[in-house]
Amino acid sequence: MKDKLNVIDLFSGCGGLSEGLLQFEHFDLVAHVEWELPMIKTLRNRLVDTWNHSFEEARKRAIFFDIQKTKELINGDWGSESKKKFASDNDELVVNKGLKGLIGDKKIDIIVGGPPCQAYSIHGRATDPNSMKDDYRNYLFESFAKIVENFKPELFVFENVPGILSSKPGGIPIIERISKAFDSIGYKILDNTDIHNSVFDCSEYSVPQNRKRVLIIGVKKDSVFELNDFYESIKRRSNKDNKKTVRDAIGFLPAIYPLKTSIKEGKKNISHRAVENNILQHIPRYNNSRDIEIFKEWVRNKMNYIPHQDKIDFYYKMTKKKTLYSKYRSLEWDKQSYTIVAHLQKDGLTFIHPDAEQARSITIREAALLMTFPIDYKFIGSNAYCYKMIGNAVPVTFAKALGQSIYEVFSNKEINKEINKEYECIDSV
Repeated sequence: MKDKLNVIDLFSGCGGLSEGLLQFEHFDLVAHVEWELPMIKTLRNRLVDTWNHSFEEARKRAIFFDIQKTKELINGDWGSESKKKFASDNDELVVNKGLKGLIGDKKIDIIVGGPPCQAYSIHGRATDPNSMKDDYRNYLFESFAKIVENFKPELFVFENVPGILSSKPGGIPIIERISKAFDSIGYKILDNTDIHNSVFDCSEYSVPQNRKRVLIIGVKKDSVFELNDFYESIKRRSNKDNKKTVRDAIGFLPAIYPLKTSIKEGKKNISHRAVENNILQHIPRYNNSRDIEIFKEWVRNKMNYIPHQDKIDFYYKMTKKKTLYSKYRSLEWDKQSYTIVAHLQKDGLTFIHPDAEQARSITIREAALLMTFPIDYKFIGSNAYCYKMIGNAVPVTFAKALGQSIYEVFSNKEINKEINKEYECIDSV
């Protein structure tokens, strides 16, 4: 078996899934595709700083493009609209010859990707006036399928939220649409009776966070691989008895306490500062004095556990505003974090630091560590964008476990092939 399997990462974001696969060292990520520029810049920076790519090579492999323009992505020869929006931030080879020109004669073994989950998430459907039925993101799997059809990998992995299993845009279960799309191009996924086996709890894979994810794995209909072999291999790597906690993830970081009076530095208002802090992107967002007092009281009084109406009343008492929902929630040192979400780009009120004296929401670095990104992983973009890309990412240690499982199944199949060949030789003597 070849030492490295060739992979395309679609909807790559800032690189959580790619990072996990690269850490296992048996995968060559030949292409990453993402359509938000801060995320592409973050991924390219990581490829250069950590994975020994030249800037030119990173710019070729990490492609800034809209996957919905699938034909152009695959073949190049971008139209005027695509050139205007994307060409200046991509290598000419990709613009002119697309993924085919970049990949050349390499055989693609695996295609992975996690399309945006907002259209499938239960929360997204609950808060949207039309339950996300009209959201174009419901159908991004179609572009994913077209790329699978073109490059014909042995395996694909489609990562998303558990809500995808119950989503029904247009009254038809999205999982049925996905199954039909891949069936039509010669691939099979778990059927409806077994699809619940595709749900994994990331906290069982060294992720200090309550985060469940669905892995829709597909193989060719005539494949030598069995779908259940991949799922069983992933499950064998789970560890329910040694889950990481918030303390494990961020407890070692320097504390950042509120100042007696906030100050202004340039255009920024500063409300908190550490005595010593040389940790990359470990700087909290500004909090006004009212929020600081709210955070202190919330954590000291363990208000995560008070009745819902008391939380509503507390919010009104402190802000003189009405709400139907609880606005605050704090992390707890010796438990897993709540699911890190992209909403962190807007505020951190439901991610209050577990130390009452620090009286703040979590930093970019703390969010990243709770997603198991390495501490030297640099996120490029505005603070809001950094929170967003972290919340949308695949936890790195979960991605690494996935990679180990995939490689194990591929390796075992190759070993069995060799054994069968030896028996065939013996039988022919």
